[in-house]
Amino acid sequence: MPAKDELAQRRYEKLVDRLEGLMRASLKSRYQGYHGQLILSSGDLDEMGELKDVRRAAREAGRRLGWQPKTHIVEARLFVYDDREVPREISELAARDAADAVDAALRRGTDGIH
Repeated sequence: MPAKDELAQRRYEKLVDRLEGLMRASLKSRYQGYHGQLILSSGDLDEMGELKDVRRAAREAGRRLGWQPKTHIVEARLFVYDDREVPREISELAARDAADAVDAALRRGTDGIH
């Protein structure tokens, strides 16, 4: 294997490792590995290299975590998420957490308004 190919492979593996770490950090232990997601800004993407390589590395990193990774580009951001079917109890827990977060935000927004 030529040295250039070996260097490219090492860069790719480092990128996969980096993305896997970011994805792992985004997980909430209470969701048992489900509801994983990562959003990379245009600045993140510029720093990481070619978009096609970042998407491929993100999918590989997701598979390492047991995800069914999907990627989408929206307004210069890369969204990476786990598309597995979520067990009912985890889905219900996440829905309660989301409702609690909305309630808390609404309460903060109405403080001082009478």
